[in-house]
Amino acid sequence: MKITKLVSTLALITVLFASCSSESVVLPKGDYETGFLISGEGSSAGTGSVSFVSNDFDLVENLIYKKVNLNELGSFLQSIAFDDDKAFIVVDNQNTITVVDRYTFEKRGEITTNLFTPRYMAVSGNKGYVTNWGSASDATDDFIAVVNLDSNMVERMIPVGNGPERIIENNGKLYVSHKGASTTNNIVSVIDIASEVVQEVIVKDNPDELFFNNQGQLVVLSSGRTIYDANWNVTGNTLGSISMIDVASLAVSNELVFASGEHPSLMVLENDTIYYNIGNNVYAINDTATSLSNTSIIEAEGYFYGIEVQGDALFTLNANFSDVSVLNVYSIETKAKTQSKEVAVGASKIYFN
Repeated sequence: MKITKLVSTLALITVLFASCSSESVVLPKGDYETGFLISGEGSSAGTGSVSFVSNDFDLVENLIYKKVNLNELGSFLQSIAFDDDKAFIVVDNQNTITVVDRYTFEKRGEITTNLFTPRYMAVSGNKGYVTNWGSASDATDDFIAVVNLDSNMVERMIPVGNGPERIIENNGKLYVSHKGASTTNNIVSVIDIASEVVQEVIVKDNPDELFFNNQGQLVVLSSGRTIYDANWNVTGNTLGSISMIDVASLAVSNELVFASGEHPSLMVLENDTIYYNIGNNVYAINDTATSLSNTSIIEAEGYFYGIEVQGDALFTLNANFSDVSVLNVYSIETKAKTQSKEVAVGASKIYFN
């Protein structure tokens, strides 16, 4: 009787174990999975670095690359790109892209050759496409570096106009805003990946941020520029704009122009809403709007240097280049500030992980 009972018990345990093991068990990918990353450019006061903030805001950890790898990234950290579980940290004046695991931040590799003041990176397949300013004194040496992500080597370069900045990929084409490096420019390059043929679209001066909206249009923010004389006295301004480009015809189908002297520098698209700044004021318009807004939704604090939106939360970065910066989070609905955290020196960009 006891033997029969023992056998029954063992059989039940076996069934329960098999049942539990058949269920998918999701293991954590790393310490930096459930939260978001903030990149800091750094300065003479400190290296470029990355901060991690947990989704519940209970944990803030600065200098995560240094903590994991016992090494510095160097200044100035310009941007981060992502591909599955990898992150590519672009440090422009080091001419380096550091490859890390995006969830553990352990270093996986480095791209150090055939880069010349790299700025931003887009990923398509097993290739990375990196904007490079080249020399500040030469407006003709700018290019897109094509990186083999299996070998971390630059395979070739695609020459483009002066000052390529942001870059995104969509349907086999690359879209590049040309901010003009240390000078100015007013074009968006469209590069067919297969043929590497480059076409250009003219927009307002100093295009920077660019996204695709729900209508499939390319939305580009141009800040315009301030014109100075030889003694740095202001003599005029060119106009900024938000331009919607029809990617089939490469025509500007809609252009929302800012008033003279208004120079927006930040823009983010969340669902069907475009958020942008004039100074420290944040405005919101529908992505099909035919005019700009006259009413700000939130006034950011300090040196307003970065913006992101997720749901009802608007994230702003008050950058400090001599000490820690501050992340502020606001409720779009109530306008109230809900969080304030100290983050990286020269904090400029937010990446939801």
